[in-house]
Amino acid sequence: MIQSIRQAYNQAFSPEQYRAFLDQIHHDYPGQLDFRVAETPVFVPIMLKNRILEACESIIDTLTREDFKALSEAAIPPGQRVPNENDHTSFLAIDFAICRDETGELMPQLIELQGFPSLFGFQSYLSENFRKFYPLPDGFSHLFDVDSDETYRQHLRRLLVGLEPPEQTILLEIFPEKQKTRIDFAITREMLGIEAVCLTRIQKEGRKLFYEKDGQRYHIKRIYNRLIFDELETIPDLQTDFRLTDDVDVEWIGHPNWFFRISKHTLPLLDSPYVPASYYLNTLETYPHDLENYVLKPLFSFAGSGVKLSVTRDDLDGIVDKENYLLQRKVHYEPVIQSPDGLVKCEIRMLYIWHEKDPRPTLLTNLARLSRGEMIGVRFNKDFDWVGGTICFFEE
Repeated sequence: MIQSIRQAYNQAFSPEQYRAFLDQIHHDYPGQLDFRVAETPVFVPIMLKNRILEACESIIDTLTREDFKALSEAAIPPGQRVPNENDHTSFLAIDFAICRDETGELMPQLIELQGFPSLFGFQSYLSENFRKFYPLPDGFSHLFDVDSDETYRQHLRRLLVGLEPPEQTILLEIFPEKQKTRIDFAITREMLGIEAVCLTRIQKEGRKLFYEKDGQRYHIKRIYNRLIFDELETIPDLQTDFRLTDDVDVEWIGHPNWFFRISKHTLPLLDSPYVPASYYLNTLETYPHDLENYVLKPLFSFAGSGVKLSVTRDDLDGIVDKENYLLQRKVHYEPVIQSPDGLVKCEIRMLYIWHEKDPRPTLLTNLARLSRGEMIGVRFNKDFDWVGGTICFFEE
């Protein structure tokens, strides 16, 4: 997006260097990388950076409204409400497509937001690896409200581990060794001493939870939650001692209810030039006349499942449970990243944490995804290069 920097990077790039870059990741974390890492970081100019930050602040203004909890009550599906919810989310991820406005200037458009953690460990490691293997320009940073990677790690330690021994915080997943994001779990363990523990390994005694590691039993006091209800529903007859909806004596770091409260369900509550028009389907008395410019999204789905890109009035009329669907104006990604053989689309995720007593969240870092396909996502980008996960370096 900054022509001189992009040109210098692309001229210095070589396939051999990229293989060495990947080999380093595989050497450091053998068998853990299970998604494609793009050949390049993204260099974000100051004007676009300022627009992204302005967009984020306007979204956070809505999330910090006194009535936000009341407005988001319907977001939690029946039977999936977890007890002991805290006052606000511990994590916030805001996803923007990079587009152009009517004057041709780059601008962000909100795609999705989540009250859920992302790859906080991997993104820190990835930024170091890019700096190690590639000539990156001065005056650019992947960090925001922190001054160094060490301060970044201190924030994560304060949020996730707190004052307890690291062994009493777990990263909760289902079969973590099979998750595509398991490299992030490994880096988090190395960074903070937090073990990734499968839901099936947790033992429940009354309101207390335990797990075993290396023959020793540990009392779980804090749960860094990476588990999503959707995943559990794909595993029939799963037998566990502990269910997420149990009333237990633990502190949730990333309470499961916030995954629903801050989600697609939030989009119609937002009013910003950086947020495409969004409507709960059951609230529409008439459909937009230009339905070809809208996309239909299930409110309760994950990773793009169930999204319908082309919708008709008959499609919408045929939906019985309209309260579970969102109609959103389509966003047109602008291919803005110059690869050696064409332009590539870009999506940027801003990654926040939110300490318990703070009035607003803290912006730590980011991730980006590059795409040549119809949508951002692995299945839309098979057999392409210069696509996949990466990180942005923002002009300071």
